[in-house]
Amino acid sequence: MNHDPTLDPAFDHELFLGEEKIGHAYYVDVDGELQFTHTEVDPAHQGKNFAAILMREAFKDIEENNLGKVWPVCPYVVTYMKRHPETESLLSRPLN
Repeated sequence: MNHDPTLDPAFDHELFLGEEKIGHAYYVDVDGELQFTHTEVDPAHQGKNFAAILMREAFKDIEENNLGKVWPVCPYVVTYMKRHPETESLLSRPLN
């Protein structure tokens, strides 16, 4: 099992299981504010914590590379950030 999240130029964090792409999280950069708009895991791999792994690695990349602050629009990303207070420093504005 290989989890290999990578950032491609289309503002898409991807999650691979071996050679198979099993998930992605899309965001748009609006003046340095990274608006996460959609997160998806292949139905065959849902319920296995892959979305959380994807977000953990995406936020790690954002923090390590100082890519900007996060504004979660996607409901999953909002929920993830509420459950993981260690991500609070990445927020561009408070969560509701």
